[in-house]
Amino acid sequence: MAAENPAEAEDPVGYFLQDMTYHGKTDRTRDAYERVLRAFESFLGNPSRNPAGTARSVDDATHRDCMAWIHSLRNRDVAPSTVATYASYLHRFYAYMAQVGAFDSNPMSLVMEEMDERIDTNPARRELSVPQMRAFVRDIAHPLDHALVVTLLKTGMRVGELCNLDLRDVSLSAETPPSEIPTRAALDGRGPSIYVAADPSVGSVTNGEERTASNKRKRSTVVPVDDELEAVLLRWLAIRPDSPSPAEPLFVGTASGWGRRLEPDAVHHIVTSHAADAGWYRAGGDREENVTPHYFRHFFTTHLRDRTGDRGIVKYLRGDVAGDIIDTYTHNWGDRVRETYESNIYSLR
Repeated sequence: MAAENPAEAEDPVGYFLQDMTYHGKTDRTRDAYERVLRAFESFLGNPSRNPAGTARSVDDATHRDCMAWIHSLRNRDVAPSTVATYASYLHRFYAYMAQVGAFDSNPMSLVMEEMDERIDTNPARRELSVPQMRAFVRDIAHPLDHALVVTLLKTGMRVGELCNLDLRDVSLSAETPPSEIPTRAALDGRGPSIYVAADPSVGSVTNGEERTASNKRKRSTVVPVDDELEAVLLRWLAIRPDSPSPAEPLFVGTASGWGRRLEPDAVHHIVTSHAADAGWYRAGGDREENVTPHYFRHFFTTHLRDRTGDRGIVKYLRGDVAGDIIDTYTHNWGDRVRETYESNIYSLR
């Protein structure tokens, strides 16, 4: 168990990682920080690699130790944007531990000021056409995997938002979900749609179940479901295992974790496994190369924006805007969204 007093923590990195969990960070984010911080810790513990010539720990590292580690990354031909990302992780770690009183200062402050590398906030990505994505989707036979991929591609939602969907968040033309599970009132009269809420967060109890993923929308969103996505969801619901959760999650496990809500790591594994089969994912590859669940959000945004020329509606579907964007359109906003969406969304069949 971590020490109550951060200054007394035997493992400062572990203390920081536990606090990340308490702050609602995802397992993937926490794991990324842990890989970087443990690598720095290992660097400090090797007397032949750090400037002092003796083993150090993270709580007594100097700015020269930090600079030496950054220099070692450059010598390994790590991409400049990755160097900047790793440095930002270390900077955040020291800034947080200094803020809570565990460390006296942040040795990364000066290092960050002197670094030339910068994080690429708009990286070039693999460019895939709709026909290429269509062929990819056709090769996915399992109803769960197929439904996950098509839902992500057709809605642009984040993987955490996908995992937080419950049966009550889905309204289809057929009498599905089952009549004993009423859909949200917000879906009444809206036609086939998915409701993506703004509120679930890690650790909160929503619809009777504690959540392990957070939604990051600025407002709840009603996303239209076209005939293709409806058929895919009906196929999945026909074989969906019963769930022990009172929330009745839409997507549940069919192997380990049978009937339990899928978590983002499981969806990431499913997507990247199929992407690897297609030659679109390589372990250790970066965002420019790999196709992941987040890539589907990029794909949705790019293709739908190019087809509609309407950034406002695309931003609404992504959950990136509050009510001000909606107010710039007619009072009949819901119909406008559906009409624009159905006229322009790509087919994956």
